[in-house]
Amino acid sequence: MLITTVQSEADVQGILTLQQANLRKNVPPSVQLDQGFVTVEHDPNVLLRMNQAAPSIIAKDGDTVVGYALTMLPEFGSDVPELLPLFNLIDTLTYQEKSIQTYQWYVMGQICVAEGYRGQQLFDRMYQHHREVYGNRYQLLITDISANNMRSLRAHARVGFGSIHEFYDPAIGETWVIVAWNWR
Repeated sequence: MLITTVQSEADVQGILTLQQANLRKNVPPSVQLDQGFVTVEHDPNVLLRMNQAAPSIIAKDGDTVVGYALTMLPEFGSDVPELLPLFNLIDTLTYQEKSIQTYQWYVMGQICVAEGYRGQQLFDRMYQHHREVYGNRYQLLITDISANNMRSLRAHARVGFGSIHEFYDPAIGETWVIVAWNWR
C-alpha cells in the first residue's frame, strides 16, 4: 500500500468516491457504530483547490484511493460551510495556556479508510505521513470528531491527539470533540 500526497485530479476524484461511500447518510447505523463514518460532503472544486494549496495524504492500492486524510489550511475554513463554525471556534481556543493563534496549525479536514482496508494501520500511516510532510512548517494538527464516532475517537488518541475542547452543535443536535496533535 502506497502512502503519498495527492498528485492529480484523479486522486481528488478518488477521495470524493471514497467519501460518498462512507458518508453517514450512506452507511447503516450498525456499521456507523462499528466502523465509523464521515459527515462532510466536499465540493469537488473546493477540494481541488485545497489540494493545490497543500496536498492531502492518501493511501493507494494501485490507482485506487483506499484512504485519505485531508489537509485543510485555515484560509479554506470559509469554503466548507459545515466547517466554518469549527474554524471560528478554533480562533478562540487556547492550547497549553496560549492562544491557538500563536501556533502554526492546520486542520485535518476528514479521514477515511475504505472497507476491506481497515485494520491495516493505514490510519496511523497516513497521519505519520502528515507529520513527515508538514511537521517542519506546523506545530499543531487539529481536527474535530463526532462524540458518537467512538472508533475515530479511539484511533485519534492512539496516534497522539488529545482533546482540547468539546462543543454542542444545535443545528444537528450533536456533540463534537476538538483534538490536537502537538508535533513539538
